[in-house]
Amino acid sequence: MYIAIYLLQSNTVRLLSPELVFGSLAMILLAIALILFIIFHQKRIFRYQQRIQKMEAEHQKMLLRASIKLQEEERTRLAADLHDDAGPLLATAKLYLNDNFLNMDKTTQMQAMYSAKQIIDDTIQLIRNISHSLMPPTLKNFGLSSAVNDFFQKINNSGTLNANAKFHDYKIRLKAERELILFRVIQELVNNVLKHSQASFIHLTEHDVEDKVIIRLHHDGMGLTQEEFLRFTKEKDGLGLKNIQSRLRVLYGDILYEEDTSQSLYKVTIEIPREEGEENFSSK
Repeated sequence: MYIAIYLLQSNTVRLLSPELVFGSLAMILLAIALILFIIFHQKRIFRYQQRIQKMEAEHQKMLLRASIKLQEEERTRLAADLHDDAGPLLATAKLYLNDNFLNMDKTTQMQAMYSAKQIIDDTIQLIRNISHSLMPPTLKNFGLSSAVNDFFQKINNSGTLNANAKFHDYKIRLKAERELILFRVIQELVNNVLKHSQASFIHLTEHDVEDKVIIRLHHDGMGLTQEEFLRFTKEKDGLGLKNIQSRLRVLYGDILYEEDTSQSLYKVTIEIPREEGEENFSSK
């Protein structure tokens, strides 16, 4: 107070200049604008994240529906095979061994028994084939390497194209259920090549790198890029690609589709992380 009186009395009061006033107001307005920009920008980021999360949730639901549909199709096929093939065979065998069997003469009994035996043998083979389609015995007993090589050998024998597989580092087996899923993924990839690519050869290699199993499949036909693969998995069609993606999610695996334009080749790379406690292949 004394200072103010002193300043007034000494006529040294200085009025604020217009430039300083306008500069201060500009700084205040700039600060307010910056704060509003940050707030609106954060809201936009939040809305964008919500939209991404919603799209990811929808994608997860689509993959789940594809996985469920695949399981239902496999169950339906299994039920149809048992109902349409095994059922009639067993019913026919029962006809040969009906209540009147004991009243037949020896020759007729022998003929009926022989016919029933043939039908039962056919039924056993049918059920064995169904069982093998669910869990290939080569995969169960000898592992992924043998199962893939056996699968590729059948392709070669068909004369469709040249197929070969090289497993370089597969000394530690994945768990049985994980091997089966990976084998189904490889089958689906190869079937897609056979159906759509018009390739003349398929070459598959396996390597272990830093606790990962890496599968690479090359072919010289028409293929996909990663962008096309991701686009197809988000559409209603492309059930096979959705099945591949949903199966790999169970394995926490990744897949990458690439085009090698210099050599006119397409490459698909699958990476599967290993889990603890997986069986040592060399001990089998």
